[in-house]
Formats: sequence, C-alpha cells, structure tokens
Amino acid sequence: MMSNLHGIIPGARHWPHFVRNRSEQFEARVAMVQIPENPSIFFSGMQGSWLPIAVAHGEGRAEFRSDEDMQQVILNKQVALCFVDNRGNLTDLYPSNPNGSPHGITGLTTPDGRFTILMPHPERVFRAVANSWRPDDWGEDGPWMRMFRNARVSVG
Repeated sequence: MMSNLHGIIPGARHWPHFVRNRSEQFEARVAMVQIPENPSIFFSGMQGSWLPIAVAHGEGRAEFRSDEDMQQVILNKQVALCFVDNRGNLTDLYPSNPNGSPHGITGLTTPDGRFTILMPHPERVFRAVANSWRPDDWGEDGPWMRMFRNARVSVG
C-alpha cells in the first residue's frame, strides 16, 4: 500500500509499486536477504548482513515506472533489502527471489531513512525460536530484533 502512496512521501518519487509475483502465485517461505548500505533508521548498524526472513505475499515484485527510476534508487542508496542466493549474490532467479524483482529489490527507504517499505516479514522471525534453524549463540532474540530496537531508539 505504501509504495502506491509514494507521491505523498517525501523522497519516494522514484519508488516502484509492487505487482503480482512472476510466479503468478502466493509465495510463502523463508528466503535470504542482504541489507545494503542505506540510510534507513530501521537498519542502522545492520548493513552488510545476510539474514533469513519470512516471505508471504502474492504481489511483491517491484515494478518501476522506468529504468531511470530504478537506477536512481540504486544510486541514491534507497534500496533497503535485496534477495540473495545461497552464495550471497543478488538474484533475480526463482526461488531465491520469490517475487522476481529486478536486482532482488524487496525493500526501499527514503533518502533521510525515516520511511521504509518492505515486502518480506521480519516481524515473523525476530525471535530465535521462530526460525527453522539458528546458531546456538543467538539466544532468545534473532537478528531482526535489532530492527525494532533501532526504531525505538529513533523515536527517543
């Protein structure tokens, strides 16, 4: 929904809207994402991480109005999350990229980092026990808990 409101969100004019997955079906699974360098307050200190995340959507493919808009969000470092394959490479290929978005794009932010949109669901895997596999040293919280702590820090 928020991607369709990009016209009233400062700094979001190059954002895509999200359309039907290339697979033409609802996709629900765990996928791997990378957090590239970006100004999102949610991802402060998380850049460079590769993390498992829950995916559950039928309309997650980023469709840009033009190639120039897509290049602009990349140049402006507004891409907040990208799907990666098992080697950590950005991917357009199914099933590592369950929606078929170009460059694996599945999350964006504004240049000031105050507004971020995502298609995957970190809220479903922020607890370690919600992950199908996890290292023993994770403790009770999974790595996505940091995103929510970052949000709390940003509001004071």
